[in-house]
Amino acid sequence: MDMMETFRQTYLEESFEGLDIMETGLLDLQPGPPDTEKVNEIFRAAHSIKGGSGTFGFNDIIDFTHVLETLLDEMRDGRRNVTQEATDVMLHAVDILRDMMTALQNHEEIDHDKAGEVQAQMEKLLNGGESAQPAASDEGGSSDNAQPEQPAQGDWEIEVIPETTLLQTGNEPIRIFRELETLGELSVEADDTRLPELEAFNPEEVYLSWHLTLSGEGIKEDDVREVFEWIDGDGAEIKITPPQAQTTEQAPAESAASVAQPAAAPTAEEKPKSEAPAAAKPAAKPAAKKAGDKPTPAKKQEGSIRVDLSKIDQLVNLVGELVITQSMLSQFGEQAEQVDQDVQESEQASTNREEWVDKLKEGLTHLERHTRDLQESVMNIRMLPVSFAFNRMPRIVHDVSQKLGKKIDLVMEGENTELDKTMLEALTDPLVHIVRNSIDHGVESPEKRLEKGKPETGMVKMAAFHQGGNILIQITDDGAGIDADRVRQKAIEKGVISEEDKLSDQEAVDLIFNAGFSTAEAVSDVSGRGVGMDVVRRNIRGLGGTVEVQTELGKGSVFTIRLPLTLAILDGQLAKVGSQNYVFPLISIVESIQVDKSLVKGIGGQTELYKLRDQYIPVIRLHKLLGVADARTDLEEGLLVVVEDGGRRAGVFVDDLLGQQQVVIKSLDQNFMKIQSIAGATILGDGTVSLILDISETLSYHKGAGSHSSAA
Repeated sequence: MDMMETFRQTYLEESFEGLDIMETGLLDLQPGPPDTEKVNEIFRAAHSIKGGSGTFGFNDIIDFTHVLETLLDEMRDGRRNVTQEATDVMLHAVDILRDMMTALQNHEEIDHDKAGEVQAQMEKLLNGGESAQPAASDEGGSSDNAQPEQPAQGDWEIEVIPETTLLQTGNEPIRIFRELETLGELSVEADDTRLPELEAFNPEEVYLSWHLTLSGEGIKEDDVREVFEWIDGDGAEIKITPPQAQTTEQAPAESAASVAQPAAAPTAEEKPKSEAPAAAKPAAKPAAKKAGDKPTPAKKQEGSIRVDLSKIDQLVNLVGELVITQSMLSQFGEQAEQVDQDVQESEQASTNREEWVDKLKEGLTHLERHTRDLQESVMNIRMLPVSFAFNRMPRIVHDVSQKLGKKIDLVMEGENTELDKTMLEALTDPLVHIVRNSIDHGVESPEKRLEKGKPETGMVKMAAFHQGGNILIQITDDGAGIDADRVRQKAIEKGVISEEDKLSDQEAVDLIFNAGFSTAEAVSDVSGRGVGMDVVRRNIRGLGGTVEVQTELGKGSVFTIRLPLTLAILDGQLAKVGSQNYVFPLISIVESIQVDKSLVKGIGGQTELYKLRDQYIPVIRLHKLLGVADARTDLEEGLLVVVEDGGRRAGVFVDDLLGQQQVVIKSLDQNFMKIQSIAGATILGDGTVSLILDISETLSYHKGAGSHSSAA
């Protein structure tokens, strides 16, 4: 990747971050007088995107963002109140900018028609489509007296003294001058006094400085300063002298006289000239410090860097290999100890051998500790706060609630809880499905809520937290809950179950995760087509997690997603089936038991059930499922590993258990066809390959897994 492409990628990343800031800020705006601080934050993000686009000559984005900037500028100057219409149009503008950035990222064409429609909507607002009413001032009066910045007449004198390293920051002086030339007539005078001797000359450094004269009518100081925003103070020293300042310097006596005597009121034909922007709208002054006050120490900023994901993946793979090496050495140490016990030699040789074994064990202990520390450190590089997924939800809630005419408060907790980046990206769509369903099917309309004695504004709460070695994400709503009887009736109508099937309320509610199943009375573009919750469960299972729902009629529902911290390392239980070893994810194991044949019950000559306390669970013979010929077949000669996934349970029959081990997951997708019930593979300490079981698919082998309970 060349230097320019690197800068371009950085620009895109920063632009996407800026769009997230803009979207969050717009959603926080309330109708009425604008929150100046919030509007300024949105404006700065838009301004940075516009400035970055200028660097690369993305004129479509510059023109579009300029209109959005103008709308925001009217709000922050107090010339326009915040309205729902303006907020919605600006949110659409953010969507368009995001589409533009995505097109640039993928080297695709920008959809100019779509962008033009939204730009026209913004221009309509600016041209009077919506009244631009000034916001009330802090003193309670009108802000009519606050005048917008007036264009200065005359010549602007600008000094540009760049750092010698200016080019290395991706800034090009000639491009900056061309942009300045769009404001008026520009003359440039170069100063070469900093030029070094020829032998010291570096073609990648800047030695010239410039004196610029900008002439023209209608030039605003903000527009001039905007051209130099990316280098002023960080790459160059910029001194801008407006025409008014030159006039004041040339005629000090006249200026003094104007101060001594009150100025005459302007006539109707004469509009008062505005001062520099800082004078027209002074910033709030900080409170004066008392004598003896200690200066407030500057808050230490935490540094951060962007790292190419491929480099992190390579590092993760290397750590995985280190874990395997450590496992091999550990096994070698155990073998050496066994040899030491078996071989009878002289007392001295035995002593030397014991010392060698002790030192080997000590070294392995250090290696194991350092490997685990390195593993945790490397995995933390990939960890991101769940806020990256949560931050999409305010916009979803805003759009869906408006479309459905509902009032929703979104509450988010635990946004700093961290999760593997790959899992976080895959988690976003399931979260969107659940939140949309909670608003559509869960939370009632304001009228119905008032009839039930509830506040007219419903609540959707998203929370993330640690529990054991997992991350739990819960989506809670205070809506109507899920009617188990209605779900049963729909399931019977669709042929999912028969009228003879006796399902508990929880089992009935779990039917919402079946493909194509929906209780919605009408299909809308929000939900109701039955293509959501089954996808949610499938995607969550693909991440090695589970999703469950608890509900109470009339009070609401709670969806709980349980996920492992990472997809790269797995705590597993080794099991032997014939000559093969398999890994059970430890998170899925409930218990392991010796089989009592008297508790085994056959159904239809094929399905076997085992009575585990008050519940019958299916027996899955792993050797039959995976075609292992030399495995044990007598249940009493092996063990049942009781596993659970998504409320389903079964007993998986294996020959023996070999102990627990942390394993590195290796994907088989690139080299092998998909194998039923296998999630991946790992390399054990002795160099052999062991397959990792997919518990969800294994339980699906028996579709009735967990449905034969005789008691809850």
